[in-house]
Amino acid sequence: MWGSNDPPARLQAIGMNESQSKPKPISRKVREAITSMVAGDTKNITAAAAKVGLSREHLSRELSRPHINQFMHEKVRRSLAVAATRAGATKIELLDSENAMVKDRASTFILGLAGIQPATQPSVSLNIEMRAGYVIDLSDDPPPIRTIPHD
Repeated sequence: MWGSNDPPARLQAIGMNESQSKPKPISRKVREAITSMVAGDTKNITAAAAKVGLSREHLSRELSRPHINQFMHEKVRRSLAVAATRAGATKIELLDSENAMVKDRASTFILGLAGIQPATQPSVSLNIEMRAGYVIDLSDDPPPIRTIPHD
């Protein structure tokens, strides 16, 4: 959305419409609560609200407002972008692990990202005509009944 050349889409992404000249305001406490949750300092809305001095109900109501929800999603996206670079570096470091299973999983993951993957289905196919249970023949002319002796 940020790379869009469409002005209405870019304005909507930051909580504005064409008739507005600036984004809708977000209170300092709400921004701090969002930052606290995104950073992992607080694990839920109740803890974030208590940390910044808001009621849980008020913070919950604020987070459901479209422009605040958009702000929160942007914070999360930025945080995940940074974490993705760290995760990528970790996977690359794991290729040099002493543990063979760790090396295998890291290499399989990295190769998968590059589009190189093992076959998901086995290459050997067996056609076995085996049926279990009863077969009900509904044809007009059924074959004669066979009795199979058993011991």
